[in-house]
Amino acid sequence: MFINSLRLLALPVSHWLRAAFAIVVTLLMSACSNMAHLAVDDQARGFGLQRLEVTGKPFKHVVYRAARIGTGRTLHVYIEGDGIPWRRRTVVATDPTASNNLMLRLMGRDPGPSVYVGRPCYFGLLHDPACESDVWTFSRYSRQVVASMAVVIREQAADFEELVLLGHSGGGALAMLLAEQLPRVTAVVTVAGNLNVAGWTSHHAYTPLYGSLDPSTRPPLPPRVRQLHLLGERDRKVPPELIDRLLVRQPGAAVWRLERYTHSCCWSEIWSRVLHWTRPPRDEGRSASQSLQQLAREIADHAVDPQFE
Repeated sequence: MFINSLRLLALPVSHWLRAAFAIVVTLLMSACSNMAHLAVDDQARGFGLQRLEVTGKPFKHVVYRAARIGTGRTLHVYIEGDGIPWRRRTVVATDPTASNNLMLRLMGRDPGPSVYVGRPCYFGLLHDPACESDVWTFSRYSRQVVASMAVVIREQAADFEELVLLGHSGGGALAMLLAEQLPRVTAVVTVAGNLNVAGWTSHHAYTPLYGSLDPSTRPPLPPRVRQLHLLGERDRKVPPELIDRLLVRQPGAAVWRLERYTHSCCWSEIWSRVLHWTRPPRDEGRSASQSLQQLAREIADHAVDPQFE
């Protein structure tokens, strides 16, 4: 041991400086990641929402909602994407929470009753005894995750007859999986949804998500559940062609392929029209598909915000 200590002391100063720098960077990254949920809390307060910590089974979850959620027949349930599961390709994030959350911003544009249901271990819940890194990496769409979120959604929707699930990226995968578990779901909206998990991991040469369910291998949702899938033609994270096989199998699924849209941009520009679609269809002399075609024409010339490229 004494000899080893002498050898360590004999290392050049540059070695110690590099080691010290690496430690400082690691600590700073950890501190920043652990503060991300505070930024989300601030964002939610800006929309007039309060933070609640609720218990699912077996996980705890953060829910953002208005103090008085309002009344109505239908509740919109917003589900966020995967955030930051990995810091680098082989380094698991100490906290998967992202500080900028698309679905929270879109919910801020929703005038109706709505609730934002956080995924397990996100938004400052890493202290939950059920949390381990597998929950936000390889098992991010597992049966346990889906079941726990379903418990929370049932509790939040106790006073509503119908549910509309809206999810971005990996939240779209969860929306499809949750629709199987929640009989009151009447519609699902996915935004750049990761609906072919095996195809996605293969496309990016990622390690397969061995602990997760895959919507592309699940039975189709029943026809009573209306589906709208929003795809960005410039989406490099979840290229639209990855989920074509799934959408063909879904009865009556509506698909908007938007030429100038990316994975995160520019969905807020059309969100009022998406919300209009979520309303129960009425016979107004034209089909839902005709309405979708009109919307696609209306937004075809929208510019892409370069910050989301």
